[in-house]
Amino acid sequence: MSVEHEHHALDVPQLLEINNHDAGPAQPSRPSNSSLRTPQNTPASNAPISSHAQQPGVSTIKEEEFDRAAAASIFAQNPKLVQMIQGRLGSLVGRSSGYVESLPASVRRRVAGLKGVQKEHSKLEAEFQEEVLELEKKYFAKFTPLYQKRAQIVNGASEPTEEEVKAGEEDEEEQDAAEPAEKEEEAADVKGIPEFWLSAMKNQVSLAEMITDRDEEALKDLTDVKMEYLDKPGFRLIFEFAENDFFTNKTITKTYLYQNESGYGGDFIYDHAEGDKINWKEGKDLTVRIESKKQRNKNTKQTRVIKKTMPTESFFNFFNPPKAPTDDDDDEVATDIEERLELDYQLGEDIKEKLIPRAIDWFTGEALQFEELDDELEEGDFEDEDDEEEDDMSEDHDDEDESDDDDDAAKPKQDAAECKQS
Repeated sequence: MSVEHEHHALDVPQLLEINNHDAGPAQPSRPSNSSLRTPQNTPASNAPISSHAQQPGVSTIKEEEFDRAAAASIFAQNPKLVQMIQGRLGSLVGRSSGYVESLPASVRRRVAGLKGVQKEHSKLEAEFQEEVLELEKKYFAKFTPLYQKRAQIVNGASEPTEEEVKAGEEDEEEQDAAEPAEKEEEAADVKGIPEFWLSAMKNQVSLAEMITDRDEEALKDLTDVKMEYLDKPGFRLIFEFAENDFFTNKTITKTYLYQNESGYGGDFIYDHAEGDKINWKEGKDLTVRIESKKQRNKNTKQTRVIKKTMPTESFFNFFNPPKAPTDDDDDEVATDIEERLELDYQLGEDIKEKLIPRAIDWFTGEALQFEELDDELEEGDFEDEDDEEEDDMSEDHDDEDESDDDDDAAKPKQDAAECKQS
């Protein structure tokens, strides 16, 4: 499942290039290698019909030759110019470059045939995603009894069997190193696993960033986190709470809905989310804070205290998802809303795909090892250029240190270092 939102960032040189292009006569050109996606019918590089054809060479202009500060000043003083250029660029997305239309009729016929083949592929992709969803539902029904047993153990309704305990022990040494019986008797009154879900959520980075100190007092009474599929494409997250000092809800749900039509590749497209209204007890709303301000009457000199309710950060804002941008929103506001929509959807996916299935691994922190491993796999093949430069500089310094011991022997090494930097 994916969220199909795209953001295109334009730097100053690109805007200048487009502006200059508009000022001059129309010339056939080729899109530069920028952050903009290649239009739908435009290949990344033109494939000539003849193998002897050559792409004409065009001299490049280095970024260093642009006076970025001056250009930024110009655009800062002319916001309408920026909007005009961005609007013109937006109208180019998805438009044909004319390359396909310029092909011979026989080649265009083959291109049309390939598009027909691709349509058949798209139908199979959609069927594949539907069958994957049905398979997920099938196995979710098998997982559900395990989740129910987990909830009973967490909340003290039942105890795990000896077989379950033995299967969960990492090795025999940990079993032999159990705490003395006296300490076990002292803790015998503890029911279930206190603060199980709060601890699990605080170990998951995306959720931990949302939880404030005030939220923790309410989340200590979180007894279970469940999920269910809907009859139509989508799912619902269910948070169950014990009696607490903050709200009267026994459950608070959040529902994620998908569009009826599949996206590119047959994936379901996220549409919007709906959250339950939280019935806060008097003065216990964690999503707001009270600001007090003194005011003095100019005539009577009397003072009064004005209290204002202001929104504040809280995990419970999760149940009040952002609304989709409207046509009245400007580009900056719309972009901000789309980013918050993507974040909101990702949080829902993290709870559905990570937290609920492996809650015990998040509680113990073992799941963090796999999260860190994923990060290493993604970034391990890359190295910052700054690090390489520091390595080069460190080699130079090592050469200079050696030069203190032997001035005559150092000269070739210093020369080599200078050649390396040039």
